[in-house]
Amino acid sequence: MAIGYNTAMKPTVYVETSVIGAMVDRRDDPITQAQRTFTLDWWENRRDNFALFISDAVIVELNRSAFPHQDEALALVGEMTMFAVTPEIIRVVHEYQAHLVMPQGSMGDATHLAVASVNKMDYLLTWNCRHLANPNKVRHIETINKQLGLHTPVLLTPEMLWGNEV
Repeated sequence: MAIGYNTAMKPTVYVETSVIGAMVDRRDDPITQAQRTFTLDWWENRRDNFALFISDAVIVELNRSAFPHQDEALALVGEMTMFAVTPEIIRVVHEYQAHLVMPQGSMGDATHLAVASVNKMDYLLTWNCRHLANPNKVRHIETINKQLGLHTPVLLTPEMLWGNEV
């Protein structure tokens, strides 16, 4: 079922795996620490302003054996509504790859974008600034989504998404 923004509802946010990872990442480099700080601040102080969604693709990524602090990460997603990765989503993923919106081979980033687009999310929250929250890719993503008849969510990081101020 597609969920879209409704003025009677909270804005919708698809939470991509990197956001969950940032909350449990314990590395001490400055970038990781900053992402963790911004993400935890958003999670603790702003998430209630939004309706949060994930997909089973997030669960698959969190269940990979190499994912650090896996149990803690999986506990964080328990309260979010989950979308299934349907054949329609897979079709959109292949379109993204064919139009070079997302890299060939790996379906992860393309799947997150497809789930958020097909389900008409207001925002896709991510720390992936290479393939998703990348200002240089936004027009390309919007062009392909328009050709496919899809909504394009706003792609941003927790640092950028605050709530009533958005």
